[in-house]
Amino acid sequence: MPAMIGKIRDFLELIKFEHTIFALPFAYLGMFLAAAVTHPARPWPTWAQAFWITVAMAAARTLAMGVNRLADRVLDAQNPRTAQRPLVTGRITLGTAWTGTVIAGLVLTVTAWQLGPLPLILLPGALLFLIGYTFTKRFTWLSHFILGFTDGLAPLGAWVAVRGSLFTAADAPAWLLLGAVTFWIGGIDLIYACQDVAFDRAADLHAIPARFGVPAALRLSAFSHALTVFLLLVLGAALRLGWPYWIGLLVVAGLLVYEHRLVRPDDLTRINVAFFNVNSIISLVLLASVLGAIFLNGWNGL
Repeated sequence: MPAMIGKIRDFLELIKFEHTIFALPFAYLGMFLAAAVTHPARPWPTWAQAFWITVAMAAARTLAMGVNRLADRVLDAQNPRTAQRPLVTGRITLGTAWTGTVIAGLVLTVTAWQLGPLPLILLPGALLFLIGYTFTKRFTWLSHFILGFTDGLAPLGAWVAVRGSLFTAADAPAWLLLGAVTFWIGGIDLIYACQDVAFDRAADLHAIPARFGVPAALRLSAFSHALTVFLLLVLGAALRLGWPYWIGLLVVAGLLVYEHRLVRPDDLTRINVAFFNVNSIISLVLLASVLGAIFLNGWNGL
């Protein structure tokens, strides 16, 4: 039993399970907004929906990160920044990594089944991105935004789980959330990729900082985050969210500005602060502002 617990702990470290905090609040955004639109008089999901959405989010990210670590283990061994990852050093075996990844995929399938027919129907498309995004940097510079789109499936999937629909006019907020997360995560990944410029060029990997330079990548990241704020503005206006949302969005915009002030083309030493600390706060602030708009300010419906 201690050995098994140790393997589980090592696997969670391998996939950086704690970073689920980036995407989980956006899944909850989709969940609560879908509940508010669907049942204005009772704007909250059921306990079963909240439970299975949480499990699905954790399983989806575990599956994606497990595939990423397995597929990139040779590249990680060659990159000084990632050469000490557990799968590279041998602290985690391939068998353990494969087992954890496959279990995550099975759990995700069960959660989709539990959440309803449409989530189960859409699951193959989600799996395509969860498994496939890690390979896109081998052939396209759009890999940053494909990663963002993959993370954006979190609020989209939660919305579908609660409403049971995705392609009606009332489902437009889900697509706005997808766009906001796509550009938010894409912009983050552009910043993060700036520290691997030399390696990406040597390994012939398709990354915008490696191809067009760090200054261009940081400008594109700033533009992407401006689009994120714009889409969140449209979301708030479309749903007529109240003052807590607008205060939260103002804080988010300020944090994004601060994030870009932390990183400069001639100084990348604070990338980890921008990547881990600031973005964790952004997702939590946005979730709190939506919950405040729904429950504190009163929800009047569309």
